[in-house]
Amino acid sequence: MKLTLQEIANLIDGLIEGDNTKEICGLNSLANADSNQISYAVSLKYKDALIDSKAGAIILNDGLKQLCNTNAIVVRDAYLAYSILSHRFKQSQSVNNLSFGNAVNFPNTQIASSSLIGKDVEIGTKTIIHHNCVIEDNTSIGEGCLIESNVTIQQGSVIGDNCIISPGAVIGSEGFGNARNNKKWSSIAHLGNVSIGNNVSIGANTTIDRGSISNTEIHDGVKIDNLIHIAHNVVIGEDTAIAAKTGIAGSTKIGKRCMIGGAVGIVGHLNIADDVVINATSTVNRNISKPGIYTGFMPIMLHSEWKKVGMWLSKLDKIASFLKIKLKNIR
Repeated sequence: MKLTLQEIANLIDGLIEGDNTKEICGLNSLANADSNQISYAVSLKYKDALIDSKAGAIILNDGLKQLCNTNAIVVRDAYLAYSILSHRFKQSQSVNNLSFGNAVNFPNTQIASSSLIGKDVEIGTKTIIHHNCVIEDNTSIGEGCLIESNVTIQQGSVIGDNCIISPGAVIGSEGFGNARNNKKWSSIAHLGNVSIGNNVSIGANTTIDRGSISNTEIHDGVKIDNLIHIAHNVVIGEDTAIAAKTGIAGSTKIGKRCMIGGAVGIVGHLNIADDVVINATSTVNRNISKPGIYTGFMPIMLHSEWKKVGMWLSKLDKIASFLKIKLKNIR
């Protein structure tokens, strides 16, 4: 897919500052885009990355254009424009590319005849794929893997050696991202992939979303239980174990050797250090920078009330110390 900047500007209702004939072949982040790709910037938070970007063009608003050192497309809402453009670079799986397991040839593997295999797929020796699986185009599966029944591995996913994926799991599903368009939602097409290391196990009916632009990453030795959701661009470090019904929101990074209990909720864009233990049903809504055992939960309430409660909770130790001093003075 190639689009000129003029074609892109027409699509997203933007104004070009630069070469309107410049051809663009894809989307990427400010840091990773090359001269044939377009990126976007939504605020001054990304000032340094915007200034240094090697992108062929950048979508941005009028307040950021003076920081852009390449072609620019100026729009009212860069995030909305990105969401619209993302669908032009999305390549959907063609059903015509899928062949039944008995019609493909991967030496020293076992593939059930009811499973479907896409084009340009790599499957390592001694890998077993059970019934009713779908392995989409450009997927790579390593050696000695066990893919159990009804698993879907979507386009571009990479799975290492000696992995076990239990029934009903979905790898590489579309992430959950939407831009606001007045009172409507404009979905974002996720163009990244899922990268899974060696010796990883993934439980039944677990879902791992593809990245929005860069990849979602599950590193070597990770153990993932049943009914877990891992959102787009999450990174999970080596040998971390996660119990059932946990949900991890987008772009959170979890360190090595962590243990996460059942039904934990982890907010997006957080960093969790190595060797952290999070007890079951906890809610994690801030970074965890030191190893240790953590617990956190609170009854649901109006957010306005929670802000007051949270403020007082954070001061309880100081209040207790103050009261001890007062009581001591009274005696």
